[in-house]
Amino acid sequence: MAEKLNAVKGMNDILPASVDRKEVLPRSATWQWFDDVVRRVMARYGYQYIVTPVVEPTALFVRGLGEVTDIVEKEMYSFTDSMNGDKLTLRPEATAGIVRAVVEHNALYNGPLRIWTAGPMFRHERPQKGRYRQFHQLDVEALGYGGPDVDAELILMGRALWRELGLLEGQHYRLEINTLGEAEERRAHRAALVAHFEANLDVLDSEARQRMHSNPLRILDTKNPAMQAMVEAAPKLLDFLGDASRAHFDALRALLDAAGQPYRINPRLVRGMDYYNRTVFEWTTDHLGSQGTICGGGRYDGLIAQMGGKAAPAIGFGLGIERLLLLVQELGLQPPRDALAAYCIVPSESAVTPALSLVEALRATGLQVTMHAGGGSFKNQMKKADASGARFALILGEDELAHGQVMVKNLTDGQQALQPLANPQSWAPSLKA
Repeated sequence: MAEKLNAVKGMNDILPASVDRKEVLPRSATWQWFDDVVRRVMARYGYQYIVTPVVEPTALFVRGLGEVTDIVEKEMYSFTDSMNGDKLTLRPEATAGIVRAVVEHNALYNGPLRIWTAGPMFRHERPQKGRYRQFHQLDVEALGYGGPDVDAELILMGRALWRELGLLEGQHYRLEINTLGEAEERRAHRAALVAHFEANLDVLDSEARQRMHSNPLRILDTKNPAMQAMVEAAPKLLDFLGDASRAHFDALRALLDAAGQPYRINPRLVRGMDYYNRTVFEWTTDHLGSQGTICGGGRYDGLIAQMGGKAAPAIGFGLGIERLLLLVQELGLQPPRDALAAYCIVPSESAVTPALSLVEALRATGLQVTMHAGGGSFKNQMKKADASGARFALILGEDELAHGQVMVKNLTDGQQALQPLANPQSWAPSLKA
């Protein structure tokens, strides 16, 4: 017997309920439900779908994310193409690839663009609940828009998603916002931060000391309890904002207030890349332990120019699908199911042809119908019909076929009635009841 092969550690199969006995991750029906919700919300907000490659040039992420970020230094799946020597990487996030596509195809030539995508991303890190080596992300971007109105739109789009999924404001999730100002404001804040950290060297852990001069903003996001008081006392970027940055943030807050969206200003909410500016936001939850962020976004007005395009403002957010669906699972929120209308019993070989014609006609009316396959006794097939969750069983016995009829049995109350095979569309609506 050949050796059994398993999936790569940290890369998971998403299975239907009929074969998933453990339900470590949400089942495939839940993913389909989420996909349907996303497509509805994106269409409602006027965002267009885009698909970019899973493999990109390594240089794209080095330039886009920065050489000193954890993703580039430790987590990327990178390799050399054996055919031509190109240095390639499995994408660790979506924004860089989207901006590359926008620049390459001059996609902003006719004006601003609202787009979204979803798919697998890859990071080589220690797998844990809600954090996997292959994970899936929803990514939404508004490119060419510089005002706080679109910042508010993206935040409220997130709220629309949570509501469609059945999450409750304040109970299951909350919103945190901050502003990063502009580059010169951040430079002044950065100098003050470094001075503060240098004055507290004895409190910094080894990771913070390493980041102190290369990426001091990331120290503000530390989870080390011993550093919390020192970080709380650090200079706040809000105190370094100029008039334009403050006006943008105040306008965003006013829009969220008018929309009835609660939020908390979190001055420690930062981004490690220099191209981020002004608005940043996160949706968080207390129901997933340390993996509390379910969605994060921000304005990155400098990235398009950094990628070789004509300078243009942009803002977007990314959402970890596994983590969000784990939250749905943790809260016991069951996605609505499109119930199977009927299970067609095929007790003899002579019934196969009329059964296939029948179920195809019923499916053409929009009904979900399963036809039994693989033979088996009438009793065994009825057991499968009961286990399928179908509302009705369609029985094509010899007597029914001889009279051009099908027996329709209600699997809930046991009532049954004969219907004509010749015109199933005439009685198909009764299967929806």
